[in-house]
Amino acid sequence: MSNYDDIERSEVKHMTKESKQDLNADIITGEPGSHPLGTGIGGVGGAAAGAAIGTMAGPLGTLIGGAIGAVVGGGAGHAAAEAIDPTHEEAYWRAEYANMDYYKEGYDFDRDLHPAYAVGYANRANYPVDARFEDHEADLERSWHEVKGESRMEWKDARKASRDAWNRVS
Repeated sequence: MSNYDDIERSEVKHMTKESKQDLNADIITGEPGSHPLGTGIGGVGGAAAGAAIGTMAGPLGTLIGGAIGAVVGGGAGHAAAEAIDPTHEEAYWRAEYANMDYYKEGYDFDRDLHPAYAVGYANRANYPVDARFEDHEADLERSWHEVKGESRMEWKDARKASRDAWNRVS
């Protein structure tokens, strides 16, 4: 039983952004309390959760699941999911991508840009806090080629999106 059992999801959806953050409400479902991915990671263990996500979602899912699955245990899983909230990052970039200077008419968020953003935000946790994107660019480019799938972006363009996402979660 959580501290939020008396709060209805429908009420949460109509609250201010600040109230939702205070409740730690899931951005999609409005469910208050711990991030659902973090809870799953805590219960199952990071490596297994990362593998399960990867199996369901392919290489991009493996990248995101592996980033979150790096921390194991109930409370630690919750902390990892909050530190690297892929749902929040995806929602942010989905709303902002068309405003970026590297966006080109015809790019599709899911096909072209989301993998580039994920390379930045999902890999960031693998490096020290003071690490610079440029110092690890060769690794990040390799990651891009592993997860790009059907993206029509070349690394020179995807790099800009990855760097933006890296810097946002720094």
